[in-house]
Amino acid sequence: MRQDPDKVKKALEKRGIKSQIIDEMLAYDSQRRSLTQDLEQLQFERNQASKKIGEMLRLGHSAAELSASVKQLGQDIQEKGKAMQALEDLFQALHMNLPNLPHESVPLGEGEQDNLELRKVGTPRVFEFTPRSHDELGKINNTIDFERAARLSGNKFALLTGEGAYYSRSLMNLMIDSARERGYKEINPPFIGKRCLFEGSGQLPKFEEDLYKIEGEDTFLIPTGEVPLVNLFREEILRLDQLPCKMVAYTPCFRKEAGAAGKESKGLIRLHQFEKVELVWLCLPEHSFQALEELTLDAEAILQKLKLPYRVVSLCTGDMSGFSTAKTYDIEVWFPSLGKYLEISSCSNCTDFQARRAQIRYKAQTGKNHFLHTLNGSALAIGRCLAAVMENYQEADGSIAWPDVLK
Repeated sequence: MRQDPDKVKKALEKRGIKSQIIDEMLAYDSQRRSLTQDLEQLQFERNQASKKIGEMLRLGHSAAELSASVKQLGQDIQEKGKAMQALEDLFQALHMNLPNLPHESVPLGEGEQDNLELRKVGTPRVFEFTPRSHDELGKINNTIDFERAARLSGNKFALLTGEGAYYSRSLMNLMIDSARERGYKEINPPFIGKRCLFEGSGQLPKFEEDLYKIEGEDTFLIPTGEVPLVNLFREEILRLDQLPCKMVAYTPCFRKEAGAAGKESKGLIRLHQFEKVELVWLCLPEHSFQALEELTLDAEAILQKLKLPYRVVSLCTGDMSGFSTAKTYDIEVWFPSLGKYLEISSCSNCTDFQARRAQIRYKAQTGKNHFLHTLNGSALAIGRCLAAVMENYQEADGSIAWPDVLK
């Protein structure tokens, strides 16, 4: 911001952030630096006066007048310190709500229609009958029960039974095993996190209303496995031989925001509680955009094993809702009942955005410490994957010809 404010303004305007916010932050920053100089000068004067008082007392002279001056300097320092803290609070309130800068390779656009399709894999199946939705198939096969789930927990929850529960667990194992084969270390993290974790990964303070807070504590249920994985090394300095650090974790996820009603959010598509397998990378800055390509391929591998048709799109600036991301690829799987692709994974390079907030660094060969880059991606959202399998492998009588890889 200090070195090239116009570059920052232009980048954030692509994400809908008004440039006045940057001007306001720079004004706070200028006042803060001016106050810092004032404080340093006052502290210098107090130190010098204190030394002089000591000399005068040793010589037997009165130092009452100088002592009064030192006392006044102390009060001035205290007042300046309070003013400095107030400026710091104002600056941080704006700073913590600013998203990451979009990378120059991100397509410009205002919404989903401006996303750039990178590739399609597989051909959607041609049905000789009208394909049913996964929630209809769930009723026929007694695999998904939304009514009982609503009696237990309310709307936007799902109860999986029989084959639904079995194949959901099978999908989890397939996803984790695939990641392990590709060099990821399996982690089983807590599903509750302290506030600082959410600030580090970027969910707080902006999205606090979407989180489930633990009453009486400053902790929250995690909305994604990204939160504990990114923060696993918070406030630490990693060695070069620890990078890249590739982690995979299965977690339930909890989100208050369940989205708008409609065909594209019914059934297992958008819930308050869902399960996901998450991939996270910590790597050197010069390798992070190549790492994004690799991480995306790792997520795609699951859909290839399941033989589900899908496509990969690069999100445009207007559709890149991830707060921490500099560039995002969405993987969208084919849903026959809708006749369209729906997102099943977002793979993002967050550059050094999260590392700065969580203070995660590495020691370079020069001996200096630098912020590393973080990446994350779903591989995959289990409920959506189960729904896609059910729809793509359905038979005319409503039964499911479950793929062999899950058995």
